[in-house]
Amino acid sequence: MPFAALSASYFAHIGFFNPYLPLWLKELGFSLIAIAVLTSVQSATRLFAPYAWGMLSDRTGERVKLLRFGATVALMLSLALWFPLGGMALFVVLLLMFTHTSAMMPMSEAALAHLVSQGGAFDAKRYGRVRLWGSLGFLVTVVSAGWWFERFGMGHFPAWTLVTLAAVVVSVWLLPDFKEPAHFEVEHPDMWPVLRLPTVRWLFAAVFFHILAHIFIYVFFSLYLDSLGYSKTVIGLLWALSVVIEIGWFFFQGRWLPLLSLTGWLVLAAGLMALRMGLTAGLPLVLPLLLLAQALHAITFAAHHTVCIALVSHHFPGRLRGRGQALYTVVGYGLPGVLGGLGGGLLSSALGLASVFWLASACALVAMGCALRLRRLEHARP
Repeated sequence: MPFAALSASYFAHIGFFNPYLPLWLKELGFSLIAIAVLTSVQSATRLFAPYAWGMLSDRTGERVKLLRFGATVALMLSLALWFPLGGMALFVVLLLMFTHTSAMMPMSEAALAHLVSQGGAFDAKRYGRVRLWGSLGFLVTVVSAGWWFERFGMGHFPAWTLVTLAAVVVSVWLLPDFKEPAHFEVEHPDMWPVLRLPTVRWLFAAVFFHILAHIFIYVFFSLYLDSLGYSKTVIGLLWALSVVIEIGWFFFQGRWLPLLSLTGWLVLAAGLMALRMGLTAGLPLVLPLLLLAQALHAITFAAHHTVCIALVSHHFPGRLRGRGQALYTVVGYGLPGVLGGLGGGLLSSALGLASVFWLASACALVAMGCALRLRRLEHARP
């Protein structure tokens, strides 16, 4: 339950912050390219912060204390959003905030993966029952924030940031203050033998291209719908639909995941991701098809996320767990976030917002090819 509370509060913060940050920046008068740069700051911190925090947590075992420190510092930094800031000052504030929050999920995922693993086997059912609370938190804020901003304007964005981060701080201080055994082994001899495995390399390649496709949703979906004339309430409801479907998946995934191998789910998720992005790019004004595209989130995100956590936990067990989950964040959300945010900003400025979703569909097809290669390697092993 403490991990469920942390997941709920953290994703409640993400549920309003990520979808509506671009709209807040737009109201402040920033250009599309500037918005892309500022929204990519979160991904940029994921290039270094998760692995640094993960390595520290592996070596000290103090995951909970580090979570408390990061959440408290981020809350204090969020006070700066109340002041009128130029582009550079806002960049620095977001950089410092995200440096302390971007590693929270990898550390908590590492601790949770340890708790829900029995005899070395990852328990997807137990994991899903905890993780769905994060989806519920996201759902509440993405809908309520959309309704609020539609009626009262985007000026209350800093207040929403303060309240949701305060909830995160309360939840991390309610976590049991357990400490895992500290590990003082030299870092590189532990990691490199695993990273040299072909299955691990193809896994991370599939993760990179799949989440690169997803990044375009996080950065540009709200702007895209706004440009097409959708209201903020409808935008929030479209985000909410995907999260409702996601919650249903997490609750029942213990029943559904055994129907395919883990690598089989990666292939299916990538194929459906290509379809989802194609529908979003080509037929965004046909509401039933846009609803279908959002409903595919159950597989393209929820199933994909659980499978990735399970595979990373399998390849990076024990004393590698924190760094393994951090590396998943770097490869999956750091690099794709920076490339997708900046590249998408340039592409959308030149060719329009629909172009980034066509590119996302192409990235998903590349991810499917990588997942197929991984699946063949897994089946070829004795």
